[in-house]
Amino acid sequence: MHTSGTRVRLAVTLGDARGIGPEIVAKALATAAVRDAADLVCVGPRGTEVDVQEAVGDWQPTSGVAQAGRLAARAIERAVELAQSGAVHGIVTAPIDKAALLAGGVHDPGHTEMLARLTGREVAMMLASYRLRVVLATTHIALRDVPAAVTAEAIARAARVTRHGLVHDFGIAAPRIALCALNPHGGDGGRFGDEDERVLRPAAAAAGLAGPFPADTVFVRAMRGEFDAVIAPYHDVGMTAIKVASFGSAVNVTLGLPFPRTSPDHGTAVDIAGQGRADASSMVAAIQLAVTLARRRRADALARA
Repeated sequence: MHTSGTRVRLAVTLGDARGIGPEIVAKALATAAVRDAADLVCVGPRGTEVDVQEAVGDWQPTSGVAQAGRLAARAIERAVELAQSGAVHGIVTAPIDKAALLAGGVHDPGHTEMLARLTGREVAMMLASYRLRVVLATTHIALRDVPAAVTAEAIARAARVTRHGLVHDFGIAAPRIALCALNPHGGDGGRFGDEDERVLRPAAAAAGLAGPFPADTVFVRAMRGEFDAVIAPYHDVGMTAIKVASFGSAVNVTLGLPFPRTSPDHGTAVDIAGQGRADASSMVAAIQLAVTLARRRRADALARA
């Protein structure tokens, strides 16, 4: 089955059933902004009290961590199946627990890696807001493993996927992309590490990136309009910048997929689950951005037809 008509249709996964995913999806569904923007298919376990739903298994509070991880993974798999078959135009994912995924037998560190495996695509993780766009050259790895993972090829891959995404998904004809340095002050002439001069600078030049620039200035420059996106060498330097700048309004976007995928900029918040306190603003923003990206892709496809 393929989607047709003018309405955007999205699959929305409910995430880890122990967290706030079902709550923020339900709250988003209740907003006029979401109802007016798209038709949604909620994919998740039974027992999570979201009205529109394609169930992937039963959930009870006593089911445990492993079951929560298995059901969250199955929801992602089902959403990808829907998108690849053409039944939906894109997917939006509620937060998952990476430890629960592993307990459930899924070895992907997170959504980004799982989506790359399921689609066979070269992807990149972007956090985007109206103030800043940050892309990660490496994602969910230990800090001690970062220097070895920040290779010329990792930077080149992030640059390729970022440039393509900015052009085709965000409509930026000539993207200006900066590379964030790995070490304090960009290594300060080798005093604090030589990776920036030895690896990052030639890789940036080869990939057409500006920099590398120190982390304590490059994100400010991007927020002032000098760059359309910043590629960060590791998870926390990029995530800290975007979340300080735009927490609650930023959206996680997986670049490089054959369909749009977005997600809120926060985690499962198990500590407040079931209390009605969860803020759905980032989920609403994720759905709205997915609609925008899906419409742009559909328009591009029609223009090429």
